[in-house]
Formats: sequence, C-alpha cells, structure tokens
Amino acid sequence: MNPTPAPAPVSPALLSPASLTPDQLEQFERDGYLIVRGLYSSEETTHIRDSFMQENCNGPVEGLSQIPQSFSKDDPLSFYPRMMHPHKHTDKEVGRVARNFLLDPRLLPILKNLFGEEPIGTQTMFYFKPPGARGQDLHQDNFYLRVRPGTCMAAWLAVDRSDPENGGMSVVPGSHVEPIVCPEKSDSSMSFTTDFVPVPEGREVVHTVLEPGDVLFFGGSLIHGSTPNTSQERFRRSLIAHYVSESALEMSSWYGDLMRFDATPFNIGVTQDGGPCGEVHGPQGSLH
Repeated sequence: MNPTPAPAPVSPALLSPASLTPDQLEQFERDGYLIVRGLYSSEETTHIRDSFMQENCNGPVEGLSQIPQSFSKDDPLSFYPRMMHPHKHTDKEVGRVARNFLLDPRLLPILKNLFGEEPIGTQTMFYFKPPGARGQDLHQDNFYLRVRPGTCMAAWLAVDRSDPENGGMSVVPGSHVEPIVCPEKSDSSMSFTTDFVPVPEGREVVHTVLEPGDVLFFGGSLIHGSTPNTSQERFRRSLIAHYVSESALEMSSWYGDLMRFDATPFNIGVTQDGGPCGEVHGPQGSLH
C-alpha cells in the first residue's frame, strides 16, 4: 500500500503567542496530530544532539539508558539504546537539556490549546536510532501511560532529518478516535519493542518527513510508530516529552515527579499497570 501524503504542516509564523488558529485546531481534531515547522533553531538541535552523543560516547549509561540485556553486540541499539527520563538527571548536561525542553515556554501555548487546559510535564525520552537500527512498531502511548480521565500528549522534536529511509515517524490519521487496544506481538526483526497495534479498517499509515527543529504533537490514542533505519550513515535522533492535562486524576505508577511549566510539583493518583513504551526484545532474523 502506498502511503497517503501527510497534510500540510503548520508554520510557526501562523502561531500567535497564546493560541492556535481554528484551522490548526480543526486539523488536530480531525487527524490527531500536528506538525510545527522550525520551532527550534539549528543551533539548538545541534546542542541537543552533541550533548546526548557525548553522554553516550562510551555506550549505554547506567541509570539513564534503557539497557537491553538481550541484544546481541552487533545490534546497533546495544550501543545506542533509548534514554528514559533524562530530565531527572539535572547533574548532567543531557538532564538540563531535557528538562529545558520539557518545560519550554514555546510549547506551553500549543499544548494548552491542544489539551484545552493546562499541560503537566510527565516524561522525557531520547532516541538515537543509528543506521541499521530496528524501528518501533505501531502503538498507542496511553496504553503505557494509562492517563485517566483524558489522555497524554507527546511533543516529538526531530534532532536530525527524519524520513522513511532512516526510520522516521509514521502516523495513522484519525486513529486517535479509536479505543486503546491490547497490542499484538510485533515482528522482532523489524521492531525493538514487543507491541504492535494493527491499522484499523479504513485508515492508512502516513510517513512524515521532519527537518531538525520541527516538532510533531500527537495524543495518546493516535496509532504511530517507525520502521527500521535503512540508511547507511544517518542517525534519526529525537527528543520526546510527554504531558498530561491538569484535570487528569491518575496515571501509571512508572511515571513520577510531574511538574507544571513553572517547575512546581503536580500530584496525581497512580495506577499499578502500564509502564515504559513497549518492552524491548532481541531480534530474530536480520533486516533487509
């Protein structure tokens, strides 16, 4: 199936300091995601990239990287696994970078309009996705965060150019109105996590193309994922933050230390289920 073209992205020039336009909100309501181009400068994305590459220069970092014990040494992700909650490590430059992104005032009016209320910072992640790395199969974020009532929201910053060749983000427009479903098992030769959510009947996958500094916003029910990085030398690095709305009453116990945008704590009830976005597993077979 040939992917359908993505709708036109939103230019930051169309953003007022306090609101999104009716057309932007209508697109988000219809499709479940919104792309804002050039929200971060090349200097900012270069600093983010260099900070995380330096932190991981000797491989996974204990307490920061999600170290996949089952991965073979020739798996690119054994040296470059994703980093979880880097914003909690403010003794490190990557922690300060991630915390600044999580609470960046440029994100606040966008998130506030998409939620319809105040956003609360919840989580950060950094993906290196080096050449040859497997992707992450289609999934729904709120299966893991378990936000109730309402849902979570992601702000996904492209640190490198992100396209189909290097395993860029894929989304299923309109799937945000679908229920959260229990995932099926993914193909471990293509995905480094275990979970896969099928595309609902009548909907199609869209492969996005993002330049460094572009931010993709999407809700917790949107089906999304990525394919393997088949490029020879290009990383597909990204910094991601998750948020919940102020009216949320509970979420997974795996997440904690929630913050408002002024960095004051936000307390929320916890559920005992949920957890990281997909369990990691070693590959079976090879990439083609």
